[in-house]
Amino acid sequence: MSKKVLITGAAGFLGSHLCERFVNEGFHVIGMDNLITGRMSNLEHLKNEANFEFVNHDISEHIDVETGLDYILHFASPASPIDYLKIPIQTLKVGSLGTHNCLGLAKAKNARIIVASTSEVYGDPTVHPQTEDYWGNVNPVGPRGVYDEAKRFQEAITMAYHTYHGVETRIVRIFNTYGPRMRLNDGRVLPAFIGQALRGEDLTIFGDGSQTRSFCFVDDLVEGIYRLLMSDCPNPVNVGNPDEISIGDFAEEIIKLTGTNQKVIYKDLPVNDPKQRQPDISKAIELLGWTPKIDRAEGLRITYDYFRSLPEEELYKKEHNNFEKYIKK
Repeated sequence: MSKKVLITGAAGFLGSHLCERFVNEGFHVIGMDNLITGRMSNLEHLKNEANFEFVNHDISEHIDVETGLDYILHFASPASPIDYLKIPIQTLKVGSLGTHNCLGLAKAKNARIIVASTSEVYGDPTVHPQTEDYWGNVNPVGPRGVYDEAKRFQEAITMAYHTYHGVETRIVRIFNTYGPRMRLNDGRVLPAFIGQALRGEDLTIFGDGSQTRSFCFVDDLVEGIYRLLMSDCPNPVNVGNPDEISIGDFAEEIIKLTGTNQKVIYKDLPVNDPKQRQPDISKAIELLGWTPKIDRAEGLRITYDYFRSLPEEELYKKEHNNFEKYIKK
């Protein structure tokens, strides 16, 4: 019989790609999402798969799964500033209560669980590149704290279940990831730039453009997550692409990719926005034999083609952005 896996956040960007990967690997996948930020369109291509089922449920409430489970992938959480500034309490609840419920379910089902942490646990880092033994520089009461601290608590309770209850746990620290099924207007820099280019708008940089990011294509990330889940490493592991680029240079790449002639305009940097982001992936290389394979040029072409294929109403759909009120004055 197929091994069974529960994937929370299944209708989100990463969750939907994970559902697809595990269905293709022959698992029976139970996708769970309350659709607060996820979209059923991300799972449309799986609806007729015999080994896939979807459950609409908020994992901050008790999770009831009648069948046995072999694995749990906990990927439910708002992940963009627009989302977690709009729904801060839900963000904290899914990282705390939701994680507690998933860990309790893993214990009850004797299942191995991997939880999705983030590079945001490092905050605005004073160590570069970021290694797993760096404890971070996070403002717990700043605008990003609802996401950062939810993830830091998530890691702590996951390790507690591992050490106290003996649950098989894995923690993946995910760095900036991109690819098809991102929401075009979710506020993150890559879809924001491409959306502005497609609409003929100037590209907006917050800050002077010297801040850096490191972008990993989603297929590479999913491979790293899969390998970590199947490994015997309970400690946090960075998974991301160490190819670092400044936001200013990245804007120029997008203009060249899209063949547009937009200007770049600058606005003030938001509070606590990290100035550097680059993963040290030495541990992933050593323990998982994993390195990213898809370079940024190829990944951006695939992503751009996806965004160009979206209906026009998606291109002009506006999402409420609370980030402006956190701009430094």
